[in-house]
Order: sequence, then C-alpha cells, then structure tokens
Amino acid sequence: MREILVVGGGYAGFYTAWGLEKRLRPDEARITVVDPRPYMTYQPFLPEVMAGSVEARHAAVSQRRHLRRSRVIAGTVTRIRHADRTATVRPADGPERELRYDVLVVTAGAVTRTFPVPGLTEQAIGLKHVEEAVAVRDRLLTSFDRAAPLKPGPERERLLTVTFVGGGFSGVEGFGELLSLATALLKRYPEIAFEELRFHLVEARDRILPEVTDRPGEWVVRSLTERGAQVHLNTQLVSAVDGHVVLSDGLSYDSGLIVWTAGNASNPVVHNHTDLPVDERGLLTVRADLRVGTPEEPVPDAWAAGDDAAVPDLASPVPGARTVPNAQHAVRQGKLLARNIAATLHGGKAEDYVHHGLGVVATLGMGRGIFQYRRLVVKGFPAWLMHRGYHVLAVPTWERKVRVLAVWLTAALFGRDIVSLASVQDPRAAFVAAGSPEAPGHGKR
Repeated sequence: MREILVVGGGYAGFYTAWGLEKRLRPDEARITVVDPRPYMTYQPFLPEVMAGSVEARHAAVSQRRHLRRSRVIAGTVTRIRHADRTATVRPADGPERELRYDVLVVTAGAVTRTFPVPGLTEQAIGLKHVEEAVAVRDRLLTSFDRAAPLKPGPERERLLTVTFVGGGFSGVEGFGELLSLATALLKRYPEIAFEELRFHLVEARDRILPEVTDRPGEWVVRSLTERGAQVHLNTQLVSAVDGHVVLSDGLSYDSGLIVWTAGNASNPVVHNHTDLPVDERGLLTVRADLRVGTPEEPVPDAWAAGDDAAVPDLASPVPGARTVPNAQHAVRQGKLLARNIAATLHGGKAEDYVHHGLGVVATLGMGRGIFQYRRLVVKGFPAWLMHRGYHVLAVPTWERKVRVLAVWLTAALFGRDIVSLASVQDPRAAFVAAGSPEAPGHGKR
C-alpha cells in the first residue's frame, strides 16, 4: 500500500486525485489530499459569481463528494522534507502533525501577489476565492442601498465608486461583470443616475489582457470606456488609506470598493519551506513529464503541476518557454499527472506534457465577450456565448454543469437576483444588538 500525498486541492490537485482513483485499485495506494478549503474553486466562474450570474456554491466542487476514495484533510502543509518523505500539516484545529508518504504531488497553487501600498491590505478585496467574489457582490449591492437615500455629495459619490487594480484576465473579467451588474441595478434604483457610477480600472502596463494581441486589447478598452468606465494604463496604485485612492497619474478620489487582481506569487511553502529545487521565481523546477527536477537529475517520487510549477512548454516555438499559469494548463496537467503516476507505479513510462492552446476567451459582462485564436477574433455576443459554452463544458462533474445551466436559465427568465447578504459576514450582529441594554424592549418578558 503506497501513500500518495497531494499538496493542494485546486485544479491540478483535484484532477490528479480524481484520476488516480480511477486508475489505481484500492489496495494499490492510499491517496491523501491536503488543502485549507474542502472544495476546488472553479475560478473562471468567479466574475459571474460576483455579478450574480452563477451561484457561489456552484463554482465550488466538493472534494469529499467526488474524491470518494481519498482521505481529505482540511489544513495547510507548512513544510516538506522530501529527503525524509515527510510533510508537516497544520490542520484547521489541533496541533501540527507529520505525514509520511511514498509519492509526493505538489499542486499547492499560487497566492495573491501584493505590494507595500499604504492602506491596501486594510481596504482591498482579492478575487481568487469564492468568498471574495461574494463579498465584492454584496459590497456593491449594499453600497447601492446606502447611496440611494443620500443627497448628492462626497459620501454618495464614494459609495458609487469602484476601483479594480490589475488588467489581466481576472481583473478585466471581474471589472466587466461588475460594471454590467451595476448598470443593470439602475433599473431598480431610480434614485441613482448612470452618470453617478464611477468605475476605474488601473493597470501598470500600457495595455490590458496581455494574452490577446494589441488590436483586440484596444477594442476591449474602447468597449469598457463606451460603457462609462475609466481605464488608467501605465498607472499604479500609490495609496488606498481609508479608501482614498491615489494613482501615479495624479488622480485621487474616495472609493467605496477596491478589488485587487494584480497577479499571483509563488506559494510561500514551495518557495521557502521545502528541500525541492526551485527556480529564480520560486517555482518548482519541473521536467516535461511533470517530475520535479531536471532532465539530467529527476527527483525520485516527486511530481508537480499548476501555478507552482515551471513546466516546460513544448508546444511553444520559444526555447525555454514555460506554460502560463492558467486553468487550461492546470486541468490538463492534473489529468496527465494521474496517468503518469499510475503508469510508473505499474512499471510503465511517463508521457511529456504537450498542449497546443485552444485560444483565449473572456467575458466582459452580460452579453459581451472576446475570443481570440491566432488571427481569428470574435467580439461581442457570440464571444460571450462561446465563453459560457466552453466553461460549462470545462467545469468538472455533470452535477455542477446542470446546476450552472439551471441558474443561467432562471436568470434569463427572471433576471439576476439583487439581494445582498452582506450580513452573513457578521452573522451574530443582530443577535448581539438585540441583547444589548440599549435595545428596545430589553429585559421585558
């Protein structure tokens, strides 16, 4: 009975464990998955979760429901000592403990990259997890409720101002979807005019969506601008103290909502707390067959994939290229990891990872999108349909596909739900307030 430890239950980790369950007999190996969250987040759906087009739970795939033969531990791996075949695990509750393994799979995923911008950690919300997408949506809906009865002034303007920092796919899709939601909300809030909405997208480079070519990227900027947004290129966030945004181009304003989507950083556990080889970026050095190590010196019984692995891109004409950290690669690498590990355990040979891109597709809000495959560019409603079609096919399990389709059909018939549940972030507030001495009727029976 071999012990296989999977560090991280994201795309690559989930698909690795799922595939190993199908390829290995129960008496061949025991699979353990360690992740702080008991679900895999389907991140391409987060912008639509934020806009209310997809239910939050439908963007999360339960590990325990679908990894039926794996042991799932809700916790964090804090150190890996592959020389001893041990990993230190910090569970959600209780003391740390050591786990021994025979085969290691590192798919811990990246973390949000931040910079020492004053006020950033106190004011901003990320967009990497379901909880963050829900919080952004509830914050916007609550801001509309609070702004509607106010007279024109600084507080009303602050509540109706949104700032996204980061012009990659996550930032642009989230920005476009939230702008679409805010515009749709105006029908239900006659007190608020379209001209009062202030949506700012801040990008440090001279273009957004680096995965597409220049002209489609310019079209996206024009499209967002025509919808009332302000796109700041070659601009950085200088300060966000108390929600007062200061940009490097000299503009400053108060923003009721700040969303940070300025890229990812290597996982600290991989970067600083393992004896496995890493490159200058803190990513695991990985061979084309997804073994950790170099072609000349593979590390025995160690595999890696996903955002924390510098996987050679054999499909790229550029020498030394590495696969980009996105869902398209992570899913396919996870599937190949399962095949390769099972093959080696059965005495077979591991395959190299080669994947030719299927193009890039992004949603820019309800009914708007962009798709590019080489020189072919599709814009607007057809691209939006392609985005939805691709991702409903890509999300794992038929159960999740059906649930997502059902929500889309319901929204098409009745519109998006615009109820804010921001109070769930402090569920005891009403109970505590009711029991305070100042509460009406306190102490009466």
